[in-house]
Amino acid sequence: MDLLKEIQTQLAGLAGELTALRRQFHQYPELSHQEERTAGVVAQYLQDLGLNVQTGIAGHGVVGTLRGSRPGRVVAYRADMDALPLTEKVKTSWRSRVPGVMHACGHDFHLSIALVTARLLSNLKDRLAGEFRFIFQPAEEGPPRGEVSGARGMVAAGVLDNPPVAAILGLHVAPNLDVGHIRYGPEVVMAGADRVILTITGKAAHGATPHRGVDPILVSAQVLTQIQGFLAQKIDARHPVVLTFGSISGGTRFNILAEKVTLEGSFRYLEDAVRQEVLAGLKKQLAGWSQATGAKIELSAQPIYPILKNDPQLSQQAVAALRSLLGAKRLKLHQPAMGSEDFSYFAAQAPAFYFFLGVRTPGAQGQALHSPEFAPDEAALPWGLRAAAGLLAALSEPEFILPQMVGGASPTRG
Repeated sequence: MDLLKEIQTQLAGLAGELTALRRQFHQYPELSHQEERTAGVVAQYLQDLGLNVQTGIAGHGVVGTLRGSRPGRVVAYRADMDALPLTEKVKTSWRSRVPGVMHACGHDFHLSIALVTARLLSNLKDRLAGEFRFIFQPAEEGPPRGEVSGARGMVAAGVLDNPPVAAILGLHVAPNLDVGHIRYGPEVVMAGADRVILTITGKAAHGATPHRGVDPILVSAQVLTQIQGFLAQKIDARHPVVLTFGSISGGTRFNILAEKVTLEGSFRYLEDAVRQEVLAGLKKQLAGWSQATGAKIELSAQPIYPILKNDPQLSQQAVAALRSLLGAKRLKLHQPAMGSEDFSYFAAQAPAFYFFLGVRTPGAQGQALHSPEFAPDEAALPWGLRAAAGLLAALSEPEFILPQMVGGASPTRG
């Protein structure tokens, strides 16, 4: 399509702005639900483009709306804004200036790509149809306990409504994929996740007379082994699940049996039915272990993120558009990952396409996400812009057939 060709001609002139924005965000990272400065930069940028801007959504969320010159669909693009509590080890002039906080998950990339996509499409708005909703989300990295994720809060605030979006896009950087390559999944993309709390209550006693008490530390060690055995032996290996514990606490003194031990972990799954099977099976097993040891064993699971699923029809057409934008050799199929993403809250409400952008320097090993040494290659930024702007433009065109919304045709703006 001619519009995609026009987008590609503008890319070279925007590379410097992409890099400058990314480095600015990287130097001033902010933790979940603390993204005040970041949100201010985003809102001002969008206002300068002439977009209609809303701020303060679900905390520091920002939405910018660009309207084309012709009636058409409402399509959305999401970028997350928060950083991680890490001390950066990468030595660059644009390294984090905030002690103990770092953009180690690529959200600085996500922000700059989304903003410059808004600029590029603003330059072409006289040729565009419909409405483009740019959603800048706080608190993707797991909000503080007692607070909801940014995506869940923004969905509840109605950012996908009035009128409802016909489709929503999002991308994430991938440090194990070479610069400019795209990885995509046709349906299930990432796992659902629960926060699991395992509480073992015993009976305190002197360390010299353990037979007079019930040692919850010893029981917790036994339970952890039994849990992994249950997962290995009782759950079909063709249905992946992961249950790991990252926190354990209990006891007050070296020579007193603890009264209670609490373990916290994460449970990840690719099917809701398997989630139910695992939790029901574990609770049954825990009841038996409680009877055998004399300890009270309780398991609770709080859902954090739903399973992230792409819409199959939308994915098929989005991949066809990406082939024309990037070339077929740059596209790779993505196998479902056991990591989780709160973009799943958006995908549960509207047809979605979530994909991954390679940021690894060719020939290099690349550093993992959430590492203090994470250093994505900025050469990937123009590729992300090409994919994001091209897909949004394609989505707006009548020949791009979107999945039917519940209750009727895809919504349009008159």
